[in-house]
Amino acid sequence: MLFRLALLSLVSCAVAQDLGVPLTWRKFNNSRPLSERITIAQNAINQMTPQLNSATGEFNAIGYWQSGNVWSVLANQDHLAGTTTNKALVLNNLNLVFSRWAHYDQFGTMTMLCGGPKPHCTRTEHTATPRCWRMPSTFGLMSPASERINCFIFILGSQLASVITAAEASAGKQPNKAFAIKSTCGGATMAGGVFWRPTTDDQSVNSITTGLSAFLAEYTKNATYTSAAILSANWIKAHNINANNLVLDTVNAADCTTSPATWLFTYNSGKYIEGLNVLAAVTGDSQWTTLMINILNSAVKTTVWQGSDGIITEGVSTTSNNDGVGFKAVFIRGIHEAWTRNPSNTALTTLIHSYGDVQYNALLDLAANGSTYSSNWHGPPQAFTSWGQLAALDVMTSNINTN
Repeated sequence: MLFRLALLSLVSCAVAQDLGVPLTWRKFNNSRPLSERITIAQNAINQMTPQLNSATGEFNAIGYWQSGNVWSVLANQDHLAGTTTNKALVLNNLNLVFSRWAHYDQFGTMTMLCGGPKPHCTRTEHTATPRCWRMPSTFGLMSPASERINCFIFILGSQLASVITAAEASAGKQPNKAFAIKSTCGGATMAGGVFWRPTTDDQSVNSITTGLSAFLAEYTKNATYTSAAILSANWIKAHNINANNLVLDTVNAADCTTSPATWLFTYNSGKYIEGLNVLAAVTGDSQWTTLMINILNSAVKTTVWQGSDGIITEGVSTTSNNDGVGFKAVFIRGIHEAWTRNPSNTALTTLIHSYGDVQYNALLDLAANGSTYSSNWHGPPQAFTSWGQLAALDVMTSNINTN
């Protein structure tokens, strides 16, 4: 009986956690009207688009996966602002990029866009159509499922070639790998993990590559995608969340070694938060919402990537680009998905709104040079850089509706 009471107490704590806004956060609200927020965001985009290389569909100085995040922002800007200002530019350039690479993949990894210590990405699969972003009938409907643009979307066969199925985990081998895999690590099955690269020697299973197929499950109503999303969600839950509810990076499938505990990046938590929100909607299973809230609450309050003022400190690189600069943009987009999908949870939406305003006000007050922004959100302002602008765009666009 005492054990049962203790267990109930733990469950209660997990559900009824403190979602309060820390009072040490800097400027966690704003009163700018909607029209002004739309203009601020579009002006930031307009400063970025001259950096487009029309021959490649990428932007100067930021490369492939970070350029993909710019296209996501432009699509989401039109969706949230109710315009088609950026539509032609997005569609034309995605067509261009898709035509340049086999399987849309510059790196030959099938895990291309979301970055990382290596250029890896979430697993959101492809349907039979040759251009995934055309799945919805209108541009406006395309935008909310940002994964469909954010990763240039993969073909389903490539996912299945890299995922560890339950049968493969049990057998200790994966047909596309030239080494034995561990059936379990830490007592939990390796089923659901997705390898970073499809090469026969790659042993790394990453949170960001594992990701979720929940967006495809939601759109297609196909149980295959739902099952894949649940399996992958459980893999991350079992293997790659630390004691502070932050999502970790890598597990080696051959020997169960892990990436250093200090490898903590915003985007791993951000992508999991995003996927869990969709998975909860697809399955109706509240456990995914509870898990999402735990991770989000921890991610916006951890001292790993922000100080007591709440301003994100990850990716502060004012003189040269690095992957970390783009991670925080992915993170902001992930928690924006949580705001969108949980309107009745006022404590959660207030927390997300407040956190977004902290970043928004920091950029405008401390890091702005006109409509361009430093990658250091504490400032000072600096001359335009593509990576600094990239990092700011999701903040500007997300704040169109979180206020």
